[in-house]
Parts: sequence; structure tokens; C-alpha cells
Amino acid sequence: MARILTRVTSLGVAVALLSSACSAQPAEDTPDPTASPTVAAAPTPAPPAALPQPEPTPGKGPECPTKRCFSVTVSGDLLVHPQLWDQAADDAAETGKGSLDFEPLLAAQRPYLENSDLGLCHLETPVAPPEGPFSGYPQFNVPPQIVTAAKEVGYQACTTASNHSIDASIEGLLRTLDTLDAAGLGHTGSYATEADAQRILMLETPAARVAVIEATYGLNGLVPDQPWRVDMLDIPTMVAKAEAARAQGADVVIAALHAGDEYASMPNDQQVQTAHALADSGTIDFIYGHHTHSVLPIEKYADTWIVYGLGNGVTELSPTYDVNNEGLTVRAQFAQDDAGAWSVRDLAWVPSMIVRDPYRWCSLAPDQPAGSCAAADVEDAARERTRSVVEAFGAAGEGAHQWDLAAETPAP
Repeated sequence: MARILTRVTSLGVAVALLSSACSAQPAEDTPDPTASPTVAAAPTPAPPAALPQPEPTPGKGPECPTKRCFSVTVSGDLLVHPQLWDQAADDAAETGKGSLDFEPLLAAQRPYLENSDLGLCHLETPVAPPEGPFSGYPQFNVPPQIVTAAKEVGYQACTTASNHSIDASIEGLLRTLDTLDAAGLGHTGSYATEADAQRILMLETPAARVAVIEATYGLNGLVPDQPWRVDMLDIPTMVAKAEAARAQGADVVIAALHAGDEYASMPNDQQVQTAHALADSGTIDFIYGHHTHSVLPIEKYADTWIVYGLGNGVTELSPTYDVNNEGLTVRAQFAQDDAGAWSVRDLAWVPSMIVRDPYRWCSLAPDQPAGSCAAADVEDAARERTRSVVEAFGAAGEGAHQWDLAAETPAP
């Protein structure tokens, strides 16, 4: 498995790429046994030095159509309610892993993340100290063990800008960032210092360097101590960050938008206008969103894939809104063409739902047996609801398809 290195580079600092070339040494003169004894054989001229060629890096996922590919998987909100930390306490009693263990809650995501080069989560809320006190809606302060679990199942980085970013004040925001750092997870969207706010999250794969930027529509009326503390939705600022990322050597730039109307089935005007403007800028390669706690359509606009809403990754079950209990995991495979340009050549999505007794993230992918998550009719309704929304903007006709992991995994 390739080791993925996470690094953060500063805005305004150019990355200098140094290259060296080696030339072949001239071949030594050697006698020609067929030549006349009185005439020396002419030396064989050395061939011109070949330019070094990059190693093929097909990445993880479907077959790579070119020499260089990589894949990125994104998933819905990690939205931890009291019922979920009660479940984590029960699971910890079984696993012996501390006082709270969220890994069983997320464990079914692991195969999808293992079949991707990068995994990006969204941490919706601030985290408290390990022993609490914890709080849920409307101002969250949740167990930090959810961060450890995200790392354990295969995520490399998380976005952190949301309407709940400063629910637990600036102290909670700083604690959250420290917790992500301690777990070895990259992060962007909220910041400990002004210098950090000027840096761009860069994730490195064997094939490419990937920049991630993120912003939120608001902070639930709360006001941060500094304007740079949380990235807010602003098209010129996001484009400037993307341009800076390119200048610093990013091959691909991904943008995440935290916006929309809760429990909606369609994106609102702000989501569409922002996503389209970013795509039109030519600086962004892939766009996805969080916040609505519902799955939203996927659109291909100006040759750029936009996933408007991934729904929830984990959450307490709502008795009122079925869409709250459902989510979407999306993998984008990028391929580099002969001219060096990168683009998404495969977009796969998998529907999911949260189940309880015990609480678990559960895949509704086509390779999962009927009844794996819930009663067959409940699963069918969730699958159809997700499919109809995902494809509402013509995604299927553009090639987006359900993610059948079994079809990609070679038989033993």
C-alpha cells in the first residue's frame, strides 16, 4: 500500500522544482576482431541520453486508462449525537479500547477507503476533552475519539469549516485542530493562527499533489474572534486560494462547500452559483458539498463534476426526515493525459444509511445482500430515493455510476 504524505504549504511561497539530467559516458574503444591488423576500429558513438520517465502510477480503484491515476473518496458529515457516544461506550466495553470506541460505527467504510488513494472526511462539530463534558444539538462539543476512529478506518484528512465550527468557542476550535494533529489527520477550513489560515492543505499521492480548500456559508450567528478563523464562502477568495495552490505545485485542486437548505433534495441558489463560478474559473477540478443532512444531485458542469451534497456519514436517526438517515460516499478517479492535464475519468457513488441496535454506518451498494442494513423494503426505498436525487441533473448520462466494490476486487 502506498504511503500517503500530508503536508501544508504556504500561500505566496512558490515551489521550486529542481531537476538534474545524467548523460551517458562515452563507450570505451574496443578492438574489432574482424578489422585489419594495421587499421584500428572506429569507436562506437554513445547513444543520446534518454530522459528519465516517471514510473507508471495507476493508483487504487478501477483500471487506469493512462500511466498515472489516483482516486479520492469523500463522504458525508461526521455528526455525533449523544446516542452515538452511548453506542461508543458500549463498543468500548466490548473492544477494550478506552472509554469510547467509534471505530465499529465507521468500520464498514474501511473497504471503500482502502480502495482509494485519499479519503476526506468532514468533521461537522468541535470536539471536547476525552472525558467530556460533551454536548449535542444545538451547540455541539463531542467526544474526540471520533477523530481517532476516522483515522483508523482510513481517512487522511478532514474539512472543518461548518456552521458549528465555533459552537464550543475558540477554545473548542483549537482543541479540535490539536486533536486532528495528534491523530495524524490533515485539515483545512478553520485555523489556529493567521499564518495557518494562509496555508493550503496539500495531500501527496505517488501520482499527484492534491490541494483541498473549503468554506462554510455561516456560523449560526456566532462571531469568531478573528475574521481568518474560519473560511467563509467567498468566490474570489476561493479562486485566489486555488490559484495559489497551482503556483505551489498542486496538480489537482478540490473544493468543498458547506452550504444548502437542511433536508432539501435540491441545491439552493447559493450552492449552484458558487459551484458554477468555481467551475467557470478553471482553477477547480472537483467540487463537493456538506451541510444539508440529505443527499443532493450530482452534476457535470463545464467539464467539472459537482457533488452538491453527501448527506450524513454518521448521525442519530431522525423519526421525521428519512433523508437525514442516509448518505453518499463518492470516489473520483483522476487520470493524467499525454499533455499532462488531469481530469476526473470515473465517478462512482455508493448510497448508505445509519442503522441502530447497534448504531452502524451501512452500505447500500449493489454488491450488498438484501437485508444487510434493514428490512428489504426499507433498503429499496432508501436506494431509490438516493438514486433519483443523485441522477436528477443527468449524472448517469454523463457516466456517474454506482460503486460496485465487488466488481473491482479480484477473486482470491
